[in-house]
Order: sequence, then structure tokens, then C-alpha cells
Amino acid sequence: MSPLKALVTGASSGVGMATARLIHARGGSVALVARRADALAALAAELGPRTFAFPCDVSDPAAVARTVEAAHAALGGLDLVVNAAGVDGPASLEEMTPEKWATSIGINLSGTFWVAREAALRMEEGGSIVNLGSELALMGMGLYVDYCASKFGVIGVTKAMAHELAPRKIRVNAICPGPIATPMMESELLYFPDPEATRIAATERVPLKRWATPEEIAEVILTLGATTFATGSVWSVDGGTTAI
Repeated sequence: MSPLKALVTGASSGVGMATARLIHARGGSVALVARRADALAALAAELGPRTFAFPCDVSDPAAVARTVEAAHAALGGLDLVVNAAGVDGPASLEEMTPEKWATSIGINLSGTFWVAREAALRMEEGGSIVNLGSELALMGMGLYVDYCASKFGVIGVTKAMAHELAPRKIRVNAICPGPIATPMMESELLYFPDPEATRIAATERVPLKRWATPEEIAEVILTLGATTFATGSVWSVDGGTTAI
């Protein structure tokens, strides 16, 4: 099997960064995509050869088209695309602003679609796309209406694109993680009056009584990405939260 040629969004932190590191460690080439140019440059320097950094706001369709084209050229093709870019953070209905709503939908949902679309248009001989959903793509939660809406939408995008792209041997799947120990989750805890109590409550809600690591989720992403008879599937990786 030839080395993997992969594009990973959200590569400046968390699951995206862990996935990019894992792909590179296994001999693949990886295009790193995120808004933070400095973080991408640092990761590219850390990983070294076979790594390409492309700062991009995935909510901007024109920027996505340019970035995916450049990544395709740099890698010499695309075998795998991982849509891990995302934003989160609670807000009550009273606190929800048009700007927050637009940001959540723009990055989490529209960004996922634009990257997947542009990649699919360039996958000449099949390929695999893995979108990052959430346990909140399968269940509702107060204070997260914008996030739930965006992640429910990711599941719809995944299933519809899987159906349309199957004749071209392009597989589109999604994973839905529960809480993950990432910088984004740490920042999210600060929204609450007692962050530590919130962390404990969130952990107790998980049947396995812990949070996932980014590396665990990265392993699942690559497994699903390489599963050749899976398309349109949604894998829950949430410690059992949505099983009960």
C-alpha cells in the first residue's frame, strides 16, 4: 500500500493535531489546515518532511477551494480528508447572538461541507472523507443549540454525500465523540461558574467515567477512514453516553 496522502482540518490543536501526527508517524504525507498560521508552522516544523501547512478559514468557500487545490498539488493527490475543524462553547437562548450562531454553523457545518466538496471534486480514483460529529449530533443539550444544530447537520452532509459519491468509490463517514481532553474543552469549562464541578459532572455522565484522549479519537478516525465497506456510517465514540 502506498503512503497515505491526507488533508486534516483543525490541525493546530486537539483531535486534528493528533490525527496529523498519527498519519505522519505511519509514513503518510499530510496537509495541515487551520486558521492559526503560527500553530500550523510550529507543527509542520516539528513533523518535518512530508508536511505542508495551509492557513485557512474553512467557513470561507473561496479560501477552501484555493487551499484544497494547493494541498492536492503539494501532496500529489488526496486519499483521505479529515474534517476536524470546529468551535464550541455554551450560550443560553438569551445570550445567543447572530454572530455566534453564524460562527458555529459556518465552521462546524458549512466548513465541513466545503472542504469535503472540494476534496471530492479532486479525488480521481476514490478516496475517504471522515467528518467529525459529536455526541451532540445524536442528542440535544441545553445551552448548545447552535452546536447541536451544526453537528446534526454534519450527519446529514455525511449521509447525503456518501450516497452521491458512492459510484465514484469515495467513502464519506462520520465519528461522534463524547468529551475529549483538548484545549478547546478546557476553555469551554471556563464558561461555567465552577469549572471543576462541571468537569466532574461531565465525567459522571459518561458510563466509562472518563474523557477520551485526542490520540484515541485519531486512531478511530484512521480506522474508519480505511474501512473499505463503510460509507454513510456514523460511529459513536463516546464512552457509552448515547448507548443508554
